[in-house]
Amino acid sequence: MDLAYFWYDAAHAMLAPARAATDLTRVALNNSFNPLSYTPAARTMAAACEMFERTTRRYAKPEFGLTSTLLGGERVPVTEEIVWSRPFCRVTAFRRGPTTHPVQQPKLLIIAPMSGHYATLLRGTVEAFLPTHEVMITDWTDASMVPLAEGHFDLDEYIDYVMDMCRDLGPNLHLLAVCQPSVPAIAAVARLEAENEPAIPRSLTVMGGPIDTRRSPTAVNQLAEERGVEWFRQNCIHTVPFGHPGFGRHVYPGFLQLSGFMAMNLDRHLTAHRHMFNHLVSGDGDAAEKHREFYDEYLAVMDLTAEFYLETVAKVFVDHELPKGEMLHRGEPVDLLAIRRCAIMAVEGEKDDISGVGQTLAALELTPNLADDKKVYYLQKGVGHYGVFNGSRFRAEIAPRICDFIATHDQPKPAAVKPPVTKMRRPKLVAVG
Repeated sequence: MDLAYFWYDAAHAMLAPARAATDLTRVALNNSFNPLSYTPAARTMAAACEMFERTTRRYAKPEFGLTSTLLGGERVPVTEEIVWSRPFCRVTAFRRGPTTHPVQQPKLLIIAPMSGHYATLLRGTVEAFLPTHEVMITDWTDASMVPLAEGHFDLDEYIDYVMDMCRDLGPNLHLLAVCQPSVPAIAAVARLEAENEPAIPRSLTVMGGPIDTRRSPTAVNQLAEERGVEWFRQNCIHTVPFGHPGFGRHVYPGFLQLSGFMAMNLDRHLTAHRHMFNHLVSGDGDAAEKHREFYDEYLAVMDLTAEFYLETVAKVFVDHELPKGEMLHRGEPVDLLAIRRCAIMAVEGEKDDISGVGQTLAALELTPNLADDKKVYYLQKGVGHYGVFNGSRFRAEIAPRICDFIATHDQPKPAAVKPPVTKMRRPKLVAVG
């Protein structure tokens, strides 16, 4: 058994006394009854203590913290409810009300990425749709918290989960897949369509997803192709150590994923932490709090099962099985030609450095048997990967277009009798922001 994860845990344990001491020192130096707290030296030492504590702690899973929203112009409370559960995932529904003006709105299931961060990374996405939809989100479980007795979780299981969610949470369900789940989400829709199941969702919105990573390849895509699956198996897979519920499980640890994220923009993170230190010394509490809020979320990471991670690298980033028509699910082909009823919208960011422009658009071009009026493409100028699903431009420009798309396809329409179509057709385009 490899010892990398063990030593990572051990390092946190060994630093615990120092972390507790520095935190106690920080509290004492910031105490308003301490006359030294008003001196530059005390503020500097307190800032240093906080920076040490924050850079050596293990960040817990954040809360969504969404307590209210507007519904029909009325401010109503929001509560969370678990409406679907499996060992590796549960679905959280955000219940709104009570309200004096009940309204019937579309059901929207947001499929959060299972790529290292928790579903709370999409807090802003959920918040944007709360006034207009009955919102649910997949809350994936940290693999280190799932006992080995619960079995494995691979890409087939992921697709099974999405299919079961459609069956159990429908009918008239709309899916929104952010980044990584774009592939298993569209695969699940294809399998439901091929089986002619009544649980087929009304629509699927894929956002910044790696449908075909051969298009506009990014550094992430190129690394996967250059290194190959075996390199990732040897260098990225570790064993959960004793003391965790998932003891003995092979995982891609969240701390490795986070290291990769940090390395991609190391200068920016170092600058942000230097600014944080200066804000603490100068007493700029608002700016310091913004830093805390961002990094409390960004530094909270989860482990992925080894089998899911390696299969995703192999099938999505190295072998490109989906766009080649070679992907299988439980031995059955994932045939995108089977998609005829579920409307699809593809959303991309002009400056996306994770999923390049054209990779998500491929979803529309690989589904030629879906009518043109069921396809929409939108490219948002001036945003990167994160801006596709969060931030001011998402709220002002992207989210309203998704709402219009969902509203258009929320109710079933009488099916027209048409002969099968197999040739490629151009997807419907909308104005680029």
